[in-house]
Amino acid sequence: MDRSSPSRSRSRRLAPVVALAAAAALTLAGCSSGSGGKKAEEGGDDASAGRATTPRMTVALVTHQAPGDTFWDIVRKGAEAAAAKDNIKLVHSHDPNAGNQANLVQNAVDQKVDGIAVTLAKPDALKSVLGKAGDAGIPVVGLNSGLSDWKQLGLLSFFGQDESVAGEAFGRKLTDVGAQHAVCVIHEQGNVGLTQRCDGVKKTFEGKLDLLHVNGADMPSVRSTITAKMKQDSTIDYVVTLGAPFALTAVESVADAGNAAQVATFDLNKDLIKAIKGETVQFAVDQQPYLQGYLAIDSLWLYRNNGNYSGGGEQPVLTGPAFVDRSNVDTVASFAAKGTR
Repeated sequence: MDRSSPSRSRSRRLAPVVALAAAAALTLAGCSSGSGGKKAEEGGDDASAGRATTPRMTVALVTHQAPGDTFWDIVRKGAEAAAAKDNIKLVHSHDPNAGNQANLVQNAVDQKVDGIAVTLAKPDALKSVLGKAGDAGIPVVGLNSGLSDWKQLGLLSFFGQDESVAGEAFGRKLTDVGAQHAVCVIHEQGNVGLTQRCDGVKKTFEGKLDLLHVNGADMPSVRSTITAKMKQDSTIDYVVTLGAPFALTAVESVADAGNAAQVATFDLNKDLIKAIKGETVQFAVDQQPYLQGYLAIDSLWLYRNNGNYSGGGEQPVLTGPAFVDRSNVDTVASFAAKGTR
């Protein structure tokens, strides 16, 4: 989507300006949909007090979520809350395979949705179909993955954390806690955001860092691969994972190996917060996935109804990184109990 092209101009996609509606976050019930991919769901169909009175919109949320990754449940909850507030029919679909994700975006284009929110874990695979969305006059925003690519792909806005910055902060934290030899576990080959995290850690960590690739779609394999690495090299004193479920598995792997290594991770879920409280995981980086989902959907409503560009259309809206450890985990846990952190 070339934002300078007259045929794809932003003004062409603007609806008449209307008054913005003040609303509170709402609880909503999702229902299944047959829009394709591994999974497709709709949200925001219940009439509730506080809903915007603007015309009904349909927005597609298309992510690279893998089966069993609870991180994305939090993203979806944020998206559903915004959809309920903004009188949006939310169609959610996901597939970790980049080609299949591109097909899901194409489905959304074919359905002539009013907006698309998409993750860009493998941006090259989505370049063509995002161009088609632009040709069709459908505004697109990015979230979670793709900070380095969203502007050149012509997206309106991006919501997420700078993975390189997060990785560098993580590396400094490892040094501060006295780690000497860490292994960074990459659970999805080719995911640029995951690679940027480990690269960032390597840049600032003063100890030795190894990379370990695992098949994140097969958790028993993840456990056995990490265990084998720990048995192979007993000098490893920290395991760094890039998602909460993998951190919990890494705790089991360390025990299996009879190793005294500590575990730290990127991203949160309720079980990971319990692990921090129980001191089996030392700390985590929180990129606030609920906020990513909420802001992405809300931004499309704001664009259509008031011509707003989150981040001015030039800067990303950063949602992280922030550290969660034993010093602040109780506060975060109160929100995690509601499934929003």
